[in-house]
Amino acid sequence: MRELQYHLVDVFTDQQFGGNPLAVFTDGQGVADGLMQAIAKELNLSETTFVLPPTDPANDCRVRIFTPGGELPMAGHPTVGTAFVLARDGRTPVRDGEARFIFEEGVGPIPVTLAMRDGAPDMIWMKQPAPTFGPIFENRAEIAEMLSLTPDDLDDRYPIERVSSGVPFVYVPLASLAAARRARLRLDLWERLNGPKQLGKVFLFTRETQYPGSTVHSRMFAPVIGIAEDAATGGASGPLGCYLVQYGIAAAGQALVSEQGIEMGRPSFLHIRIERDGEVFTHVGVGGQCVYVGHGALQISE
Repeated sequence: MRELQYHLVDVFTDQQFGGNPLAVFTDGQGVADGLMQAIAKELNLSETTFVLPPTDPANDCRVRIFTPGGELPMAGHPTVGTAFVLARDGRTPVRDGEARFIFEEGVGPIPVTLAMRDGAPDMIWMKQPAPTFGPIFENRAEIAEMLSLTPDDLDDRYPIERVSSGVPFVYVPLASLAAARRARLRLDLWERLNGPKQLGKVFLFTRETQYPGSTVHSRMFAPVIGIAEDAATGGASGPLGCYLVQYGIAAAGQALVSEQGIEMGRPSFLHIRIERDGEVFTHVGVGGQCVYVGHGALQISE
């Protein structure tokens, strides 16, 4: 019998039981791929991470990320939450009030910076790869129907487009907060469209927000990886910020906040920093706070 210890944290929130929950196994050595996947499915959180020694000694550790339906090459809330757990346990030195990690993930090295307050992690920022844009999805009526909305609920000033900073999402701009609240993903239509058009993970946003200080109100549906709806999607927030800058909704260098998880009863606030030099995106950053919830152990038969 082997005992595997894990920590449970809520990510992109400063309130316990808000944000997006995450399980972090800080010692993943010797855990087989199939067992990692089975554990993620058993815990049934949107993501579970396993920390391993790095393959390159220049990096701090390797982080593998699993949803109930499969492994991801990179994700935001698992990266931020794992850094929080490791810094909380003193796994990296603190210099000038900051702790730093470089995580090996499926898209390459991911730098993470943590501002420390009273010896504990406070604001945590991850850097994501530069974005890629396209394709654009032209049939807005069928996508609106897939979301249980009408074409008038979509914001026709902006395209429905796939954007990726390591993990692709299809961004659907909505005309109002009311439309975002009404949206319901129709799995029958998603399955039909996901075949020839490969919609995959669908990210909705509107410029109308519920909370003061937010830039956009967001929702994300990802049945393709076993997530009906996600409370906070850091891997989608970097590309979201790039989309906002690309189409003039926000300016490069502007402090952006995406509120997400409201409809799920788990309010989340994801901070975004985008820098651009001409047409080249030079920095894609996503950050937020975390709250520790507790720890546990799994008894694994060997």
